[in-house]
Amino acid sequence: MFRYSHQLQFSAKPEKPDALYAMKVQELIGGQFGEMTVMMQYLFQGFNCRMPGKYKDMIMDIGTEEIGHVEMLSTLVARLLEGAPAEVTEEAVAANPVLAAVIGGQNPQQAIVAGGGAMPTNSQGVPWNAGYVVASGNLLTDFRSNVAAEAQSRLQTSRLYGMTDDPGVKEMLQFNLARDTFHQQQWLLGIQQLVDDGLADALEDSRGSEEDQRHNHTFWSFALDGSAAGEGRWASGPSLVGEQPIEHLAEPPFLTDDDGLLPPPDPALFSTYDGDQGPGAPGDAAGARAQGTKGVATKIKDALT
Repeated sequence: MFRYSHQLQFSAKPEKPDALYAMKVQELIGGQFGEMTVMMQYLFQGFNCRMPGKYKDMIMDIGTEEIGHVEMLSTLVARLLEGAPAEVTEEAVAANPVLAAVIGGQNPQQAIVAGGGAMPTNSQGVPWNAGYVVASGNLLTDFRSNVAAEAQSRLQTSRLYGMTDDPGVKEMLQFNLARDTFHQQQWLLGIQQLVDDGLADALEDSRGSEEDQRHNHTFWSFALDGSAAGEGRWASGPSLVGEQPIEHLAEPPFLTDDDGLLPPPDPALFSTYDGDQGPGAPGDAAGARAQGTKGVATKIKDALT
């Protein structure tokens, strides 16, 4: 259950309107690494967390905090748009260079669609996408995604900070920078807590005993004219898992004789084909049924042997 307070988490009071900057701030709201993304990401991670207690509570705390960040930025955008014209004539723009500059910088959808307010879009007006959200149910991998999201968000906030001289905007962005700094630390400390509690290793290594042990400690270089990548720590010394010596393969070998040839195409799909691989199998319902039956029979046979 969520409760709403009329107070913002931090003040969002620009000293003067700036429609062009309002459009830029939209990136911090609805961009790939904007506050809407981390808000939804953390909330769904919290909703899906199967361990009541400190982990779930921590995730929900920061997810709830991010709701407040979306509200702060949305309020800032609306105030930056104060007085921005929603309708102008060609003559007015031609006669007033200042007005022309304002119109040229404003996202027209903020006036036409949102009535002078913020929108769930990025700075180019592209709608926010739920595909940005990472919530796998595995806290180690999710926390690593969260570190990256906070780092990208902070970087973009820092860049926007340098694009304004408005004291009120800078004050709010200073707060956001600080929170993003700690949130990165929070997720890194969360990873350390998972390791200390015996709930995860330093890396995601599920089914580690089943992976090909020959290839989990080799660095492959593919530059034909030499590569300086072999000078890095990733190409020498002990591996982080198992502490095996890392092997640097400057000329990685082919590990198969598979030439990648595809089967003949279904004639009904009209793919360009010279017949070299023989006739293609028609992809009709009968063929699909036969293929499925063959697959089931193979599985039964494998189970009995």
